[in-house]
Amino acid sequence: MTEIGIGLVGGGYMGKAHAVALSAVGAVFDTPLRPRLELIAAGSASSAERYARAYGFARAAKSWEELVADPKVEAVVIASPQATHRAIAQAAFSLGKPVFCEKPLGASLDDAKAMVEAARQAKVTNMVGFNYVRTPATQFARNLIAEGAIGEIVWFRGEHTEDFLADPALPSTWRTKDIANGTMGDLSPHMINCALALLGPIERLSALVETVHKSRPGATGPEAVTNDDHAQIMCRFARGVMGHMYFSRVATGRKMGYAYEVHGTKGAIRFDQEDQNAIWLYRAEGPEAERGFRKILTGPSHPDYLPFCQGPGHGTGYQDQIIIEARDFLDAIHSGKNVWPTFADGLSVWQVVDAALRSAPDGRWLDV
Repeated sequence: MTEIGIGLVGGGYMGKAHAVALSAVGAVFDTPLRPRLELIAAGSASSAERYARAYGFARAAKSWEELVADPKVEAVVIASPQATHRAIAQAAFSLGKPVFCEKPLGASLDDAKAMVEAARQAKVTNMVGFNYVRTPATQFARNLIAEGAIGEIVWFRGEHTEDFLADPALPSTWRTKDIANGTMGDLSPHMINCALALLGPIERLSALVETVHKSRPGATGPEAVTNDDHAQIMCRFARGVMGHMYFSRVATGRKMGYAYEVHGTKGAIRFDQEDQNAIWLYRAEGPEAERGFRKILTGPSHPDYLPFCQGPGHGTGYQDQIIIEARDFLDAIHSGKNVWPTFADGLSVWQVVDAALRSAPDGRWLDV
């Protein structure tokens, strides 16, 4: 067992999730490489000190620059706002340090391209965080599709829908400004990544992107919303399959609507993240009167379930997805071989997002 010093940039929502995952991953998966929580940086030195105490880091850094340069930091986890991703990753790569970066990869397609190039030149471990695709249920679905269990795929529908901005009376915040913080920058990458993981590359698309609530209450009056509330994409996968995806932060009643349907010539699969420990499987076999979707509860026989729990149907949760990511990142560093999804996979998502944003003004079909 070998220790590796981890530097974490960001201590908020995802920063805490990664800190907890790094603390737990060795015990859950008995990894040969064990994280040592060495240094944390945040928006201010005082915030970093607070997070260091709360999460168990040895020290707090005054800035991300100080963290990346510290010799005891051997790998960097980026859980800060998108606009900071590129500079942090490039600095870490220049020192030969592995990088895990939360999605999306940077704040733009140009950022993503630059980060992929920096990773290529540095030839060190790189990974981007798409946690939802790591549930045992979705890993199982991915295996079923790859094995041909539901036959030749003919159609895909996916969504990532939430309602945290459904109320038009909610005030203007950082979430309602800048395209990187809109629905296409924030929510769509998760489901686009899922679509690519299940069915492969998207070849062409047509998109509509819309701001539903065009202004929100501000400190001195109404403030314009400068990014999107919801969007939809019609697409054609390279394998010839038709698809449709919908993303929304104003979908009243939806809390974690990361959901998909995949139809094949021999069956179909349905999944909804609000019931993340179950998958619905239909097989076109047996008497017609006895056919129907069957609910399968995840258990020890499904991917990455057993390390968390020996009981079928007891279930895994959100934090467990992040622990699985931490295991994959450590394995990649230990083996010297990148583990999916890499920065290049993050770039593939941005290419779809960028094409959708360019298509949106008139809904024209564009190649990705």
